[in-house]
Amino acid sequence: MLLTTGTAFGEYRGFSVAAVPMRAWLALAYLILFGSVITFTAYNWLLEHYEATLVATHTYINPVVAVLLGWWLANERITASVTASALMVIAAVVLVDRGMAKLKGP
Repeated sequence: MLLTTGTAFGEYRGFSVAAVPMRAWLALAYLILFGSVITFTAYNWLLEHYEATLVATHTYINPVVAVLLGWWLANERITASVTASALMVIAAVVLVDRGMAKLKGP
């Protein structure tokens, strides 16, 4: 839909596929493979093997992983408030996991 809408409003004018750098194509391939195919497969596998409440915690963990990857790969700075926030997110996920274990019983 975005491609169609952008083309209808003239955004396609002056665009050349040949002008797109290889790094952009590789980034797109990475997003398709890891951001969609592998992630969707892993998410469905998790839903089959774990409670949906626990699986849903990935939405909280993903930003923590993104911050760590930014620090590791792009030398981004991790401040005290970011560290405290990440620890709170991890603690919340642990509490959800413990709560799910208590619901299941011994």
